[in-house]
Amino acid sequence: MAFLELHDIHKSYFLGKEEFPVLNGIDLDFELGEFVSILGESGGGKSTLMNIIGGLDRNFDGEVDVNGQPLDHKKEKQLDDYRRGTIGYIYQSYNLITHLNIVDNVLVSLNMTDLSKSARKQRAIELLQKVGLGDQLKKHPNQLSGGQKQRVAIARALASDPEIVIADEPTGALDSKNTAEVLELLEGIAADGKLVITVTHSQNVANHGTRIVQLTDGKIGEDTRLKEAYPTNDHQPEFKPKILSAGASYRNAFQHLSYNFWRNSLIMLGTAIGLFAVLLFSGVGNGVNAFIQDQINSMINPNSITVLKNPTGKNLSTTELQQSLSQYSSNPSKLLLSDHQINTLKKVKNVDKVEAGYQFSAFTVSYNGKNNSGQSLQTWTKAYASDTIKTGHAPKNNEIVIDKSQAIALSSQKKYKSLLGKTVKLSFAWVDKNNNPVQVTGNLKIVGFANGGQAGAITATNYSTMRNLLNNANGATQANFASVNVKNADKVKSVSKDIRNTKENNKYVFGAITVGDILDTVNQYVSIASIVLASIAGISLIVSALMIIVSMYMSVSERTKEIGILRALGERKKDIRRLFTAESILIGLFSAVLALVLAYAGSLALNHVLYGIVKFNMVQITWGNVVFTFVMAIVISFLAALLPARRASRLNPIDALSAD
Repeated sequence: MAFLELHDIHKSYFLGKEEFPVLNGIDLDFELGEFVSILGESGGGKSTLMNIIGGLDRNFDGEVDVNGQPLDHKKEKQLDDYRRGTIGYIYQSYNLITHLNIVDNVLVSLNMTDLSKSARKQRAIELLQKVGLGDQLKKHPNQLSGGQKQRVAIARALASDPEIVIADEPTGALDSKNTAEVLELLEGIAADGKLVITVTHSQNVANHGTRIVQLTDGKIGEDTRLKEAYPTNDHQPEFKPKILSAGASYRNAFQHLSYNFWRNSLIMLGTAIGLFAVLLFSGVGNGVNAFIQDQINSMINPNSITVLKNPTGKNLSTTELQQSLSQYSSNPSKLLLSDHQINTLKKVKNVDKVEAGYQFSAFTVSYNGKNNSGQSLQTWTKAYASDTIKTGHAPKNNEIVIDKSQAIALSSQKKYKSLLGKTVKLSFAWVDKNNNPVQVTGNLKIVGFANGGQAGAITATNYSTMRNLLNNANGATQANFASVNVKNADKVKSVSKDIRNTKENNKYVFGAITVGDILDTVNQYVSIASIVLASIAGISLIVSALMIIVSMYMSVSERTKEIGILRALGERKKDIRRLFTAESILIGLFSAVLALVLAYAGSLALNHVLYGIVKFNMVQITWGNVVFTFVMAIVISFLAALLPARRASRLNPIDALSAD
């Protein structure tokens, strides 16, 4: 029984509506162990017939049977499996992959077998030694002669141990010496019990086979047997074909990327610059947020809640409360807290201590003929962090703590500490019980210096002192804020919510501001600024994506023949798509690595410069930023490769193989 049978094969090409028949009813049988030469002139349909036998051409009429089973050319998966496990190709133009050395060229076929990695490499080397190239293993195709290239092609054709080897004009580009050597190798393949089909227009080549089939004008002319087929055996393959793994696709992609490293490095650099900018701006945002949090926490007790009068009676957020308070700046009497309201705060669950207090937005401190104005005067409470006072102690009756910057303004940079224990005059404007303005003054002893730094100057007295000053000036003595200290930091948010929800006469009474509220507001603005900057940097990523798209289209164009080779060897459309997306993803990954190096170098340089100014690392790149950058790089590069990869996978293998 014949191993390969062709029944009534018809094939035509069309130019517009005009039909050009190429094969006109071909009927042929082939046995294992045969070395069959298809002989005919150019244009006679030899290559078309080989493409049908090899499972590359799907558009024809007729039937192909392999080992008694029909081969359905309408089913692409079946054809892929057929080419992968049954067919080996040898081409006149060798069709080797230029960026791979000769061992890797053979491994392209072996990667679609179930052999282990070491076994695949060992078989590739053994096959190359068998065809006389054992001393050329590290060379690339462009370093070989024509005869050597054809030997590599033969080794690759034999790699998957196929039962049919198709040789399309295998000696057409060789001299007589190399022609004789290649024909001897082909005879050896047939002698091993395989079916060798050679397409040739040379009678001399055809005479080396066991049979000559004359093809003329798309029909079988003569079918001449020169000698009996070589005997076959019950050879069982040591391995089986399988679909290409993702790892093999990535290795091939990496090899091509490395081969064209300098061209691809420009694309990676462009992509890395965009990723670097996004990463650096994210780090700056983190640093600014951390700096603000550090500054606020260094002065304010995180367990503290600042409670203010809610003048609207509505449940307000922190931002809404601050906006409403600004509308009552000319009528501060509306913002005073009664003793009853202070006592109400003490009854809120999880509250440790409630301190009534005063805060004023403008004041003047005078000493020895020098005046210094400030923007924030208030009473000392537990809201201040324990280390707010850098020199001295917290104020008691008739005492005051002033900011270091104020002390310097009233004396000098070197002598400001000499003010400790000195008496200064404090003055500020307030209102009486009828909301009429009064001037409040008093002489107080300096007992400490605070350092508000970037957050602003701190000036404070105790509650008793401030109340006496207001009373002496006939000013309103009701507190205009209360400091609520919470027992546990974890309860600050819940206590703050309970305070905001407190009602009198069906109206909300209090507004509450926590350190978290302040940080949330500031961080929101910083985040917006960081996002805007990162978005601007993101424009360069769009440009990078376009660069990758252009690069991938160029790669598809340059590698058209390689695509045809891979498809002929049995790779699926999916494998071709993955090959190009893998290369693009590798570009994205290497770009992300380069961006990370640039970002860390940039952060070190900026932190070195800025630390001398603010004593803080203003660029803080987190692992979250790094992970986001790598994910973004992969997503961008993957999306950029989709269209070029799709185009590559849809190329007709026959057209791809004939590309220049």
